[in-house]
Amino acid sequence: MPPKGHAVLSASSSERWLHCPPSARLCETYEDRGSDYAAEGTDAHTLCEYKLRRALGMEAEDPTEHLFWYNEEINDCADGYAVYVLEQVEAAKQVCSDPVVLIEQRVDFSRWVEGGFGTADALIISDGTLRICDYKHGMGVLVRAAKNPQLMCYALGALELFDNIYDITTVSMTIYQPRRDNVDTFEIPKADLYRWAEEVLKPAAELAFAGDGNFLCGEWCHFCKAKNDCRARADANLAFARYEFKLPPLLTDEEVEDILAKVDDLVAWASDIKEYALRQALSGKEWIGWKLVEGRSNRRYVNEGIVAGIVEQAGFDPYERQVLGVTAMQKLLGKSRFDELLSAFVEKPQGKPTLAPESDKRPAISTAQSDFKENEGEN
Repeated sequence: MPPKGHAVLSASSSERWLHCPPSARLCETYEDRGSDYAAEGTDAHTLCEYKLRRALGMEAEDPTEHLFWYNEEINDCADGYAVYVLEQVEAAKQVCSDPVVLIEQRVDFSRWVEGGFGTADALIISDGTLRICDYKHGMGVLVRAAKNPQLMCYALGALELFDNIYDITTVSMTIYQPRRDNVDTFEIPKADLYRWAEEVLKPAAELAFAGDGNFLCGEWCHFCKAKNDCRARADANLAFARYEFKLPPLLTDEEVEDILAKVDDLVAWASDIKEYALRQALSGKEWIGWKLVEGRSNRRYVNEGIVAGIVEQAGFDPYERQVLGVTAMQKLLGKSRFDELLSAFVEKPQGKPTLAPESDKRPAISTAQSDFKENEGEN
């Protein structure tokens, strides 16, 4: 199990405090409320650790009966994670006869970050390459490996332990996020990692530890404890007022492009404010001009069993039958059994077109107008 302890500048929150240094000390003033998502992720990590230790022939106690969030999906995710890490171990053995495999390893990167430490899910150390694999159970945010500061901090901590023992020249970092079908790997030369640590990580960490620097809002606000109260975030989103809520025909292309780059953050901020206001109202806070009311609800049976019996006695069939959806069916059968029985009968239709930034890894799709322009150019 990972060691207990709290780091002001943790690896897991590094993306936030690297961009917004003063948020580190600000978040210390807020209570850690936790969430069901975090609890589910903790259970998933516990199962992943157990599965991987057993796969490597290590002794480990089965934690399943103590996992509140255990289900077939979590079990399948943990199995897949263990298989993936084993594959990376075998790859390491092709170039090194005795690679080191560490699970839930505490790493210390305090040479660059005051009090900086974290826990790496899996480390594979061999001559030439340090491999890091980090399990992510969440579905809401797609996590990328490229220049991921959490993994880069883990890598620095691992190099502190092994750089003088193994001839490491490259660091390979992988995000394993099975519920998003995301297995993303990024490689960086060791020299470049150390350069980033000195030129980017260390200066930002010094500001963050001191509570200095400028507030800056962005995607990293999502997990910030202060996101509902943050004045910088409010000011950044209220800057949209300069567009006076004009509709597209009254906006220039440049203005539309500017709004597209920020609108998701605006929607998230507005949603966070509504959630915060409701939570405060439920605790007794009175907002001027607002009141707590009962929301809409749908009728439901007090006892479905009794209702079904009455309807059957009346000569009617109270039940409706339909095939389970793909996700529910996979949970019922388990991933391997599902693939064995039904993979030939499952298709993934083309997704609805949506705008995404240029940095998105998905390929651009053609439109009728662009196809026409391409054909016109060939004539």
